[in-house]
Amino acid sequence: MTANPSGTDCSISTLAVIPARGGSVGVPRKNARPLAGLPLIAHTIGQALAAERIDRVVVSTDDPEIGRIAERYGAEVVWRPDELSGPSASSESALTHVLEHLEAADGYRPDLLVFLQCTSPLTAAADIDGTIEALLDEAADTAVAVTPFHYFLWAPGDDGGAVGINHDKRTRPMRQDREPQYLETGAVYVMRTDGFREVGHRFFGKTAMHVTPGERRWEIDDPVDFDVAETLLARRGREEMLARLPAKPAALVMDFDGVFTDDRVWVNQEGVEAVACNRGDGLSLSLLRETGLPMVVISTEVNPVVAARCGKLNLPCLQGIGKKLPVMLEWLADHGLDLADTVYLGNDVNDLTCLGAVGYPVVVGDAHRDVRSAGRVVLAGRGGHGAVRELCDLLTERMGLRGT
Repeated sequence: MTANPSGTDCSISTLAVIPARGGSVGVPRKNARPLAGLPLIAHTIGQALAAERIDRVVVSTDDPEIGRIAERYGAEVVWRPDELSGPSASSESALTHVLEHLEAADGYRPDLLVFLQCTSPLTAAADIDGTIEALLDEAADTAVAVTPFHYFLWAPGDDGGAVGINHDKRTRPMRQDREPQYLETGAVYVMRTDGFREVGHRFFGKTAMHVTPGERRWEIDDPVDFDVAETLLARRGREEMLARLPAKPAALVMDFDGVFTDDRVWVNQEGVEAVACNRGDGLSLSLLRETGLPMVVISTEVNPVVAARCGKLNLPCLQGIGKKLPVMLEWLADHGLDLADTVYLGNDVNDLTCLGAVGYPVVVGDAHRDVRSAGRVVLAGRGGHGAVRELCDLLTERMGLRGT
């Protein structure tokens, strides 16, 4: 038997089920609607697959499009019968159907059942693992993800006036003086499978709570919720990128074509080449230079436009380089700089050796498909369209020299 760092048993089998009907009353087709570049349900599938405590991820659906999306993003699909697909069908009925189907199909009967809502796209893998571990650590039967709640609730009273539900309206205690209360996020529920199959409900026996950050509880019920979720996901994405960059980088090494440019070239009738660069790169590089961070451009391109642009930006430039890695290693050694703390920004296959060697590989948003997976950070900006500025802004923020 193997234990994880929290002391819980890693031999326990855990199934995650994501119910996703094709119909939706508030927002038509919302489970397949794009959010931050992905179908809504894909966000929950991705986090479920990333959770360390989940062994198997299944989407229960009646909808062919949702089924295709689920399989594309790595989940199994269990097709829900018509009698369990209407708006009055409970989530518990879908969970029970999945359990019965998997047991009949391959004898699979998990120890724990995790119910995930695809309408909670900000759910993180840590929320899923944390709720599972809360159940195990507290020897509970069920567990739920919650977030701190500090609001005053009201309801109509018998006399027609409003009455306080969780407070005495005659007193207004400070938040720190009130008893802790928690709001069910609606995102993650964990149950011992045998108990669930016996009672058919997500709450039974002893229930444990896992407290998650308030910003991750957002649910998609109305069209405006997509706009809010887009903003929250963008902020989380930026925070995750910052966390993947060094607080004290040793150096910044950059490719030129496809990074400072959009990888296109104009050729006139005399054969003279020209490229387009982003003026915004200059300001961000100058601010980063003020930190004292050593920077260099290493380019395979022999065209003098590389040196001209780098000269304009006051950037050291090594061009016409066939094999970039030995040149980068020599430059770092000559300046006494640590490879493990070096950031490299590239876009194409000739950058792969350098990206693989440094501690912090970064690629532009439109990097070659074979290069994207090499990036510890994949920028939103495309080459020649703000990628350099985006990275410079991230580095200066990570170094504590500017706010968000």
